[in-house]
Amino acid sequence: MDEVVAEFLVESNEALDRIDLDFLALESDASNPDTLASVFRAIHTIKGTCGFLGFQKLESLTHVGETLLGRLRDGEIEVSVEIITALLKLSDAVREMLASIEQNGNDGDNEYPELAALLCLLQDSAGAAVVARGADTPTPKPSPLPEQRDDGGAAASTAASVPEKASSRSTKGDSDVRNEGDGATAGGGSDSRSGGVADRTVRVDVGLLDSLMNQVGELVLARNQILQYSASHNDPLFLTTTQRLNLITTELQEDVMKTRMQPIGTIWNKFPRVVRDLSTTCGKRVRIEMEGEDTELDRTIIEAIKDPLTHVIRNSVDHGIEMPDVRDARGKPPEGCVQLRAYHEGGHVNIEVSDDGGGIDTEKVKDKAVRSGVITADQAARMSEREAVNLIFHAGLSTAAKVTNISGRGVGMDVVKTHVEKIGGAIDMKSSFGNGSSLRIKIPLTLAIIPALIVTSGGDSYAIPQVCLLELVRLDGEKAVAAIELIHDVPVYRLRGDLLPIVWLNELLGVGKRQPIRSGEGGVLNIAVLQADDRQFGLVVDEINDSQEIVVKPLDKLLSGLTSYAGATIMGDGRVALILDALGLAQRAGVVSKSRSSATQSGGIDTEPEVWGEERTMLLFAARRGDRMALPLSQVARLEEFDRGEIEHAGDRLVVQYRGEILPLIRIAEVLGEPDDRPVERSDGASDDGPLQVIVYNNDDLSVGLVVDSIIDILDQKVALQSRVTRRGILGTAIVQGKVTEIVDSDTIVALAGFAAGREVSLT
Repeated sequence: MDEVVAEFLVESNEALDRIDLDFLALESDASNPDTLASVFRAIHTIKGTCGFLGFQKLESLTHVGETLLGRLRDGEIEVSVEIITALLKLSDAVREMLASIEQNGNDGDNEYPELAALLCLLQDSAGAAVVARGADTPTPKPSPLPEQRDDGGAAASTAASVPEKASSRSTKGDSDVRNEGDGATAGGGSDSRSGGVADRTVRVDVGLLDSLMNQVGELVLARNQILQYSASHNDPLFLTTTQRLNLITTELQEDVMKTRMQPIGTIWNKFPRVVRDLSTTCGKRVRIEMEGEDTELDRTIIEAIKDPLTHVIRNSVDHGIEMPDVRDARGKPPEGCVQLRAYHEGGHVNIEVSDDGGGIDTEKVKDKAVRSGVITADQAARMSEREAVNLIFHAGLSTAAKVTNISGRGVGMDVVKTHVEKIGGAIDMKSSFGNGSSLRIKIPLTLAIIPALIVTSGGDSYAIPQVCLLELVRLDGEKAVAAIELIHDVPVYRLRGDLLPIVWLNELLGVGKRQPIRSGEGGVLNIAVLQADDRQFGLVVDEINDSQEIVVKPLDKLLSGLTSYAGATIMGDGRVALILDALGLAQRAGVVSKSRSSATQSGGIDTEPEVWGEERTMLLFAARRGDRMALPLSQVARLEEFDRGEIEHAGDRLVVQYRGEILPLIRIAEVLGEPDDRPVERSDGASDDGPLQVIVYNNDDLSVGLVVDSIIDILDQKVALQSRVTRRGILGTAIVQGKVTEIVDSDTIVALAGFAAGREVSLT
């Protein structure tokens, strides 16, 4: 409310300045209808707004003046000197009341009864004639306030609707907004506002602010060049001047950037109407609650997220909130609730949109995704709840039962994701079926001037925005050699127990090859740990230089398809450096799939572990020499050893006679695409290569032998799955006994080999 009151004071004082000039113009040209209409609208707006804010005395006085102006506008009475004089007194009285609001938070104790009576008397020709003669007349009472306003001014309500707000409000920061001068005096309206909020506020054209921001950006570039030049000189006076320039430029930059900041409430104001209209159309009862409307963002970003937020609100009402009878049957109040929340966190702003509706039916989403060809049935079966929920961001995927003018066309959520990613943001959806959904958008504060880390790779300089930079890791000598592990040719680094995929910038951009890590002196690995969406990965660069504030220059339209770059900047030495896009790099490297769903792309790495809730007994084995794999012991029927001479063929399959039955054999390494050159059976029936290690798998009436190279151990351990280091047949990777270990999905291995539960799919 404090910001609303301050805006009301600024706009009302500006309106009074115009009104004074209009009143004087009416004395010379009383028949100008446009001037009369302009004055009427200004007084009507002041009256309506102060009624909404609960300033009853001000509302009553302006109501009397509005009535008089309405009669003048409609030609019922004529403009006279006495009327103009009374209206100018009205203007002075309104100024005094506004000054009291600014100083004390209320509209004062003076109700101006004599002025109100005079204005009432002037509302008809007879009264105006009496005032002109100066005769004594009985004091009329002002007409009561109407219950409804049907004029086209500001939205208003009767003062009685919010009296508590008016009496209990105190303007925020009295030391900031209070007029410390003498009290207001009649006829001295301008003096009453000396030092007030209206005098401290100037309206500036947005284009001028954008031009000013561009010039400050150029000044920052020049500052950076001077700083780099001064680093190579030892002139004390020059260094002192440079430091002073740096300080002034930084302060100027911060102040100019503040002028571009706007509260997010400027775009939230329309959402109550959106919710109301949609809920009426859908036959639902929905209210909206908003928190953090004063959270500030760069106006460019506010404009960019306006449409995406509208999509999200519409989806919450249309898809999320149930019909009143359905909510009642589920034990919920018939009125649903959509909540908006915005807050600062580090260098970002988080915007959360949540509802208490029915949530997302992930089975329905996966079924639609399979039928649409987005994922396969096998991928859907192995997909986690979170992955299934995020399928809604895939273009063309909608679960609406029918197409309406609100939803069902498969557009909306993919548009939200695209718009958010364009401004360097990230989006995440969580849902609980039957209980509601929550969507969080994480976006940077500004896009114009940002702090960045300057790195060098392949002889070129690049800038990494600090908002996506988590930490820097430097590995020397033998540590660098031992720290990097390979999982199916994917290099990873174990960072505090989590697996971090490693990407070489040179190799990724095609400007060089991955250099082998050398042991001993000179072998250095510089890793910048970056955040892309909710994934982390390590970017290996040749050198890490320093941090500095850079001016973001957009790439030309011809280069807009290069998703690895977010723009360009000019360095202190005048060279152009490309700004890296963490999300684009992650997508190009396969760390994050372009559809943002791990089920649609294998070979990526998810650094957010899926923890199995309890300790499990695991069987640790090697599918081939050098491998480390594990599976829950609950999936193992028995462990057997067979002499290689006992292995037989049934068609193209290897089998062995086992407990009076024929047991098909599956080599896990071959199913995973890693054939072992060593034969399972010897042609001469000999067994000098040792017995064959077999894990017997049972599922219903299906028994299969999983052939492995060796059984390593059986242990109890709580396993944290890194679910993006995966391929078909692998649930993920984990740290087991201090080493990287793949967790096998035995059901998928058996299915990939041509078997299904209860039957063999094919023996050819």
